[in-house]
Amino acid sequence: MPEVTKTRGYAIGEMSRRTGVNIETIRYYERIKLMPKPDRTSGGNRQYNHDQLKRLSFIKTSRELGFSIDEIRELLEMVDRQDFTCGEVHGLTIGHLASVREKIKGLRKLEKALVGMAAECSQGDVPDCPILETLFEAR
Repeated sequence: MPEVTKTRGYAIGEMSRRTGVNIETIRYYERIKLMPKPDRTSGGNRQYNHDQLKRLSFIKTSRELGFSIDEIRELLEMVDRQDFTCGEVHGLTIGHLASVREKIKGLRKLEKALVGMAAECSQGDVPDCPILETLFEAR
């Protein structure tokens, strides 16, 4: 892999390869200002530095953990200001954990409903299907 020098940074393709973040997603993060605009070469190509590579990795990991764009923005603002406490980061993380637990609760409820619907189906060769009947029922 190409090394980064003081005169040459990472091209967007290299950023994508190193982090696993799609090129269009990197551009999107720039547009919504999660990623700072990179320097440009004389030919107009983006050139990212090592700090920007670390920031993109941070964003990717945070997204994989289910943090929203707004939550990531809040975390990055804390980092950029350099006046945060571990307690503040912990509080945001605990809030996110509560949201994840609510989603899990909802998914368990959804699973139970789908299991019930599937159990009513005889899987026969006739067009009558209790699953479809259930889906068409008015609530």
